[in-house]
Amino acid sequence: MSMKEIEEGSDLRLDFTKLQKIAKTGLPVLPVVVQDADSLDVLLVAYSNQEAIEHSLKTGIATFWSTSRNELWIKGKTSGDTLQLVDVRVNCEQNSLLYLVRMVGGGVCHTKDASGKTRRTCYYRSLKNGKLSFLK
Repeated sequence: MSMKEIEEGSDLRLDFTKLQKIAKTGLPVLPVVVQDADSLDVLLVAYSNQEAIEHSLKTGIATFWSTSRNELWIKGKTSGDTLQLVDVRVNCEQNSLLYLVRMVGGGVCHTKDASGKTRRTCYYRSLKNGKLSFLK
C-alpha cells in the first residue's frame, strides 16, 4: 500500500510495527505528544532525543528527532509552519513529554487537504465501523 493510500484512504491500515522499528535502531528517544496550547487539540505525536529537547528549549521552536531520517527535525524549517513552544510537560515516569504549542503558519501535518492547504493536525480522520472518514 502506498503512502498516498495510507494518508488519504478510508481503509484502516494501522502500523503496529512503528515502535519495534524504532527500538531496533537503538536510538534513545521519547514520545512527544504535541497539543495546541489554546484549543487543546492534539496535533501530532513525534519523538525527541536529548539534542532535540535541548534545541526546543533553546530556540522556543518545537524540535524532534526524525526516526525515519535519523536526523534533527526542526518543525517548519522547510514548510514555514513552525510550532512555538509554550510549555513542556513531563509525565510521571519521565518517559514521555507533552509539548504545548502555538502554530505559526498554516498547519502541522505534512499532508494537505482537498483544497491544497496544510492540514491543521495529523488527526484528520475518524474511525467508525472499521472505516476512516475525514473530519470537517
